[in-house]
Amino acid sequence: MRAVFGLVLIVGVALAGGAVMMAKNYISAYQNELARERANRAEVVPTTDVFVATKALKYGERLTQEAVRKVRWPQDAIPEGAFTSLEALFPPDRADDPRVVLRAMEKDEALLAVKLTAPGEDAGITSRLARGMRAFAIKVDVASGVSGFLRPGDRVDVYWTGTVRGANPGAQGDVTRLIEANVELIAVDQSAGGDINGAVIARTVTVSARPAQVAALAQAQSTGKLSLALVGAEDDTVAAMVEVDQRKLLGLSAVEAPVAAQEERVCTIRTRRGAEVVEIPIPCSN
Repeated sequence: MRAVFGLVLIVGVALAGGAVMMAKNYISAYQNELARERANRAEVVPTTDVFVATKALKYGERLTQEAVRKVRWPQDAIPEGAFTSLEALFPPDRADDPRVVLRAMEKDEALLAVKLTAPGEDAGITSRLARGMRAFAIKVDVASGVSGFLRPGDRVDVYWTGTVRGANPGAQGDVTRLIEANVELIAVDQSAGGDINGAVIARTVTVSARPAQVAALAQAQSTGKLSLALVGAEDDTVAAMVEVDQRKLLGLSAVEAPVAAQEERVCTIRTRRGAEVVEIPIPCSN
């Protein structure tokens, strides 16, 4: 009986050991296959490290290491200006000079050089000006400022309304003319960021313009009233020359100045016939 029990015990241990070995081989084979699949996937889509935001970042906010994290990004789809190393984003020799956010970013959005200042650089309005451009402020109100729906980064057409001195006598009243088209706004009042919530009735807007445009806007602002028309975000058309006066607005034809009637010249000579003086018509000469 003991022999039978021992034999059964030996067979059971052998079967259990075999089952353990089979399970171990199965798990090992599964892990090898999973590692092989991951390796094949990595070869199909090569990736590299890119730093993204861990939270929503607002204009003017200082960037800290706690606000960024590293993710794997496809190498052939890396955005231009992305940071691929922590040393590039936070230079060790500029540890006391933080970067500042120039444009609002959402969580998990890639950090780009155009959206951040250089280490220690201020996020002032000058950072929004391209080479050769100047900042110019325009006074607006609820009517001329598109009812407060303007945001930094929007583009507007600028219209001038005033009286043209020495204009055609037939023109009556003020004239409205498009003087600048597709001008970029870089600030609304004292805010240069795009994080304005709701409609804000601004008193001034600052535009980015070339020096010649600045001179034209300054002259227009001092001689009449400026109004802004908001351009659509996807609108790439170029506005043509526009000018409207009161007569064109009402559909009236131009008033022509009356032409003075030319008097007919009559030339005569006088001659005496007895006691009578007679005038005889003759051709006139210059």
